Amino acid sequence: MSLLSEARPVLPPQPTTLDVVRETLLGKPGTIFAVLVIVIFVLVAILAPVLAPYDPLAQSMIKINRLPSSENWLGTDQFGRDVLSRIIYGSRNSLLFGLISPFCAAIVGTTLGVLAGYFGGVIDRVISRVIDLLLAFPELLLAILIAAVLGGGFWNVIFVITIAFVPGFARLARAQTMAVKREPYVEAAISVGVRTPVIIMRHIIPNIMAPIVVLAMLWVASAIRLEASLSFLGIGTPPPNPSWGNIIRDGLNNIFGSPWPIIGAGAAITLVVLAFNLVGDAIRDALDPSTSSSE
Repeated sequence: MSLLSEARPVLPPQPTTLDVVRETLLGKPGTIFAVLVIVIFVLVAILAPVLAPYDPLAQSMIKINRLPSSENWLGTDQFGRDVLSRIIYGSRNSLLFGLISPFCAAIVGTTLGVLAGYFGGVIDRVISRVIDLLLAFPELLLAILIAAVLGGGFWNVIFVITIAFVPGFARLARAQTMAVKREPYVEAAISVGVRTPVIIMRHIIPNIMAPIVVLAMLWVASAIRLEASLSFLGIGTPPPNPSWGNIIRDGLNNIFGSPWPIIGAGAAITLVVLAFNLVGDAIRDALDPSTSSSE
């Protein structure tokens, strides 16, 4: 017996989900670049008061529409405000909206989807009809309609983007819950009398979190674009507070005087959205091997 046990091969430990995600993110130059871009912009947003060379709200009649120089790296706008400082401070609003809104939408949408998928019946029909009603409107149009009623402001914009994203999370969570609740371990828990809240928290939610996390990461980029669109239309972040969307809006009104607000804020939105999309795709491939294998 001892010889047989010694000859038995020792299997290496299975990698955890965190190990798989880390290997996926750091295994390709594109995802490494995306992670670095996200880290840089997050640090810029956190250290905005230190990095910004000027007050983003300070106006100066003698500095209107200056070209880029050593004093103003991206020039100034039609009010003499430093464009670089406004973009740096604008990263705070844009990233906050991009991170908080999908997180809130994931909580609300997952809760609704789990309730609909687990209980079924009347609860499922009522929640599904509400979700179908919200899905009848494109995300941007739904956000514009709600924002036009509520107006601008930080929490109003958070609420608008959250409502726009809830249907997607709810439908995904409902479908995943309906599949998981048929698993033998869930049926066994029900048969031995485990309470419904315990089953949902212990067996349902942990087993549907992977696609929810992937969708949340992918929609961070969508939230940033949606907030920029609302601010560009004048129903997002209220001026003069800087946001990438209203920086582009101000630049459009003065495009022949100084195009640098559009160029700078547009480049920032492009880089951040591309980075979050690359990271979201990588996490999806790591958590859903069937997707990557089919490609």
